Amino acid sequence: MTNAQDIIAAYLAAFNRGDWPGMLAWLADDVVHEINQGGVEHGKPAFAAFLDRMAQCYREELHDIVIMAGPDGARAAAEFRVEGQYLAADPGLPSAHGQRYSLPAGAFYTLRDGKISRVCVFYNLRDWIAQVAA
Repeated sequence: MTNAQDIIAAYLAAFNRGDWPGMLAWLADDVVHEINQGGVEHGKPAFAAFLDRMAQCYREELHDIVIMAGPDGARAAAEFRVEGQYLAADPGLPSAHGQRYSLPAGAFYTLRDGKISRVCVFYNLRDWIAQVAA
């Protein structure tokens, strides 16, 4: 698999399986992770720690995935719906007690040498908070 759409599809399929090593395999060692309405993290170890926290706090699956890529394969984007359950409180966010949520999201990717070198995910945090606070 060398085309951008195939790489992103494999990466997102690994996410849906909860296969963190599978996701990490598609990332460049120096990956830049721009967290939704948050900071920027660098490198696979930081991304792995993020995935570990996600696994503790959330159970999510992506649906209705549409992947788009630029003609040179250096950039791609995906739009999808996140169906999830909030399992444990994430620091700075509301308390968790198994609330379910559903929200649209998008992600932007930069690719280099067959690997994802940048991941930037966007979703409406206010919408998510309103759903889990209800």
